[in-house]
Amino acid sequence: SETEIKLLEESSYAIQLTARIVDTPTNEMHTDAFVAEAKKIKELLESYPVDITVIRGEELRERGFGGIYGVGKAAEHPPSLIVLKYNPENAKRNIAWVGKGIVYDTGGLSMKTKLTMPGMKHDCGGAAAVLGAFYLAVKSGFQDNLYGLMCMAENSVSERATRPDDVHTMYSGKTVEINNTDAEGRLVLADGVAYAKKDLNCQIILDICTLTGAQGIATGRYHASHLSNQGDWEEAVSEAGRASGDLSFPAVYCPEFQYPEFNSVVADMKNSVCDRSNAQPSCAGLFINSHLGFDWDGVWIHVDMAAPSAVGERATGYGVTLLNTLFAGSSANPMLKKLAPPSGDNHNANGNESSPTTEPKRRRLN
Repeated sequence: SETEIKLLEESSYAIQLTARIVDTPTNEMHTDAFVAEAKKIKELLESYPVDITVIRGEELRERGFGGIYGVGKAAEHPPSLIVLKYNPENAKRNIAWVGKGIVYDTGGLSMKTKLTMPGMKHDCGGAAAVLGAFYLAVKSGFQDNLYGLMCMAENSVSERATRPDDVHTMYSGKTVEINNTDAEGRLVLADGVAYAKKDLNCQIILDICTLTGAQGIATGRYHASHLSNQGDWEEAVSEAGRASGDLSFPAVYCPEFQYPEFNSVVADMKNSVCDRSNAQPSCAGLFINSHLGFDWDGVWIHVDMAAPSAVGERATGYGVTLLNTLFAGSSANPMLKKLAPPSGDNHNANGNESSPTTEPKRRRLN
């Protein structure tokens, strides 16, 4: 049908947009250029109830975004938090998609090598996926409030760079001792999810990111790794991956065994694990989760797509179809609705129901 053809055309545009941004070298796709891309999407959606907010540079520091600012303050182009907002009539839920947007990752003072640094222009894959997915969701008639947060920074080196042993105060209010400046993605995402909870009052928060090299070891080149504080949503991500082609496989969610990896004697936590053999993809996700609180009764989903975000030296556009399939229950598009996973979104459509399977895992363990 014409509706189905339109969905496929818009999906193609969104995937190609995402891949193009990730493939563009950082001397062209720096943080300011990414802001410009987000503003272009806002203009393309001018006939929809879409708005954009950009918190940039010193304003981040002044407003308490210690993670984003701390990672990006050393670079020529300042860090930014980009928030695209879509607020349709009769929306029942507030949903946030939060993307890691490290436009280049040198590792900071914990510097990568000449062999591990090339290709780090791909480290903005999560933010690019959020941008493309947001565009497609709006074009497909998303029926809930949707917020696309892109946490943008370049992890660079200068006299202003964050040092190991520095302590940053995050937007959540928690303090973080930096023991590895190359574990920066979780810092920017922690600020992003905290903003989604505190300022946007979101009931469902998903973060997506090229977060750990260990993800590819754990789940391979073609599956992302995901975890959630609610079991039905964990299963729904797997189902949406199989339906969309953006594959993902669940990681272990066990805060009481893994979160102690971040213990610090001078702050609420460190930013990198003590034991690198203890389920790093899970630990990195739990760091982000901790800035919402393990007792938070909303839905948190984490997707680490470091490996499937690119094949060889080219980006894949991973994430656009995964997010739109996962949240197809909020779409007005009949073709998307047919792909909606039977778990997760369809089981708790109004965001205010609960069952033994939707209670937060952490609470069930108490």
